[in-house]
Amino acid sequence: MSDVKTSRRDLGLGCLSMIGAYGVEDPGDVAATVRLALDRGVGVIDTADYYGDGANEELIGRVLAGRRDDITLAVKTGIRPDPDQGKILDGSPEYLRSACDGSLKRLGVDHLDLYCLAWVDPKVPIEDSVGALGELVAAGKIGGLGLSEVAVGTLRRACAVSPVSALLTEYSLWQRHTEPAILPAAEELGVRLWAYAPLGRGFLTGTVYGMAHLDEGDWRHNFPRFLDDHVGRNLALLGPLRGVADRHGATMAQVALAWVMSRPSAPLALVGCKTPQHLEEDLAAVDLELDEEDLKRLDASFPSDAISGDRYAPMVAALMDDDS
Repeated sequence: MSDVKTSRRDLGLGCLSMIGAYGVEDPGDVAATVRLALDRGVGVIDTADYYGDGANEELIGRVLAGRRDDITLAVKTGIRPDPDQGKILDGSPEYLRSACDGSLKRLGVDHLDLYCLAWVDPKVPIEDSVGALGELVAAGKIGGLGLSEVAVGTLRRACAVSPVSALLTEYSLWQRHTEPAILPAAEELGVRLWAYAPLGRGFLTGTVYGMAHLDEGDWRHNFPRFLDDHVGRNLALLGPLRGVADRHGATMAQVALAWVMSRPSAPLALVGCKTPQHLEEDLAAVDLELDEEDLKRLDASFPSDAISGDRYAPMVAALMDDDS
């Protein structure tokens, strides 16, 4: 059995699915989901200034009115609207300062608990971006700073400039790229992992069977692992996860979440929910205890050489930070 003790504070509500990224959303359900997160003691609400071009921040702000102290509020930034290119990476100090002010206004708050650079801008030295975020900490506008999807070298350079509170990265049973080098470096530097897409963008729930099951605007049409050439082979890997779920009388989603929260590094799991029903299901994972047999079976269930399809399409993969 894992020695890691979890609580609802170790669960965060990710807001990407609230803007249509994973199918059509209902605004009433979205607002009710945020209220439920506040009522049930979820630790974090994680949004971004580019989610719906600020519309998600405005919704969060309306629901948070009068309850600001009930939650850790995290905002991602660094993707700027551009009239010619749509959206571009911008980690410049000038943009980060102005974007922070915009988020504070849309959310109706006087500070953010975490402000995160969503992607590393290759045009701007990480020292400059982090230096600007550190200034926002000193000014009291943010409580701490985070980085997302950074390589080890970048993380070390950032921490040499200012303390980094959180490292956001995809982490789940079928995406464990952080384990060889990134996660050990984060632990050494005192940076907590915030695991987004802990349910494999819905794949680990056992309810996604291919493109025909996804809405037309669903972003997963752009993820190779969900393409019909790959999804069948990946579905064949779900047997152990389904078996552990049946053994506990739990859902596959609950087991996949419990596995993430059981890791020795004690990551915070960011679950993407847009309905109260899904959030209730995910909350139950906090109390699910996996024993050593469960953990061994799950650890071996998704060998990296058996997963079919790349993590990202080439256009997105080209944006990933690396140390080369």
